[in-house]
Amino acid sequence: MTTAGSTTVIASVRSALRSVLHWKPLLPLPRRGGSAALALLPLTERVPAMAAPCRMHPAVYAIEAAVIDWARRTGLRADQGVGFHRMAGRAFAEFDAAAAALFAQWLTWLFHLDDELDEGPCPLEVFQGMLEGACDHPLEAAFADLWRVTSSRMSDEWRRRFAVSLQRQHYACRTEAANRVSGTIPTLAEYPSLRRGTVGPYLYDLVEPCLRVEVPAWVHRSQPWQELVNSCSDITAWCNDVASRPKERGDAHNLVVIARHELGLSEREAVSWVLDRIAERCRDMQQAARQLPLDDLAPRTARDVSKVACAYLAAPRAHLDWLMESSRYS
Repeated sequence: MTTAGSTTVIASVRSALRSVLHWKPLLPLPRRGGSAALALLPLTERVPAMAAPCRMHPAVYAIEAAVIDWARRTGLRADQGVGFHRMAGRAFAEFDAAAAALFAQWLTWLFHLDDELDEGPCPLEVFQGMLEGACDHPLEAAFADLWRVTSSRMSDEWRRRFAVSLQRQHYACRTEAANRVSGTIPTLAEYPSLRRGTVGPYLYDLVEPCLRVEVPAWVHRSQPWQELVNSCSDITAWCNDVASRPKERGDAHNLVVIARHELGLSEREAVSWVLDRIAERCRDMQQAARQLPLDDLAPRTARDVSKVACAYLAAPRAHLDWLMESSRYS
């Protein structure tokens, strides 16, 4: 490709990123979720990138059917009211239905794991079982099924990165468990890193196989990419903290709870403080996206990297819409 042609491709890639940063209103905001999730509504006025709902994938019902079929086959529940297919359908609205379906299946698995660790009999040792390929627990069997489909299209470098992310969640969940036993409340300085671990850091690795692309290792290690992923993780996790606060009574691993404890705030003041932090991270995320080293990549690779970045940029608003409508937080 000529230099002029490469410049044209990079320009079109950057244009795609800019379009995700400035969504236009397309759908009314759903408001069927619980009252705690409604506390997030001010973000739609304060944050331009969250001002309007995401597009919904035109094949959303086919995505839902794929998730239900997979869940039944692997022995997990697929509560239609929870709507993981709708979250994936928004985050992957511009891509094929198979990408959204695979991501929705992973979301279903992750939230089952989260609920089991928080409320059920699932031991933390299930992480080691997954890393070793065991299938003794239903979550291990479902993981093995997803891993077979997902990892087959990826490099050894990506597989190692995913394993590190899974191990990171293991360590973070162990820290949470120890804190609960000792009655320790994390500090505001400690919590962001801990929360990035418990939220499932490999979710951000999974965008690549869902889209059948792979971000070069050096791009993944770059400061703008790391900031893009971390800010996206913080935004979605802290929004989830606000929405899930009534559901998690007695658990100190929530940014609203920690702000109340450390800053001496009322519940309303703590929620407002958290919204301020979310708005800051939204600005950080946009800045990181603008600093991605696309000019240093071959045109095809730049397109692939842009696809993954666009999915990240769509995730906060896709997650917000889901929090508003999901029965999980009603």
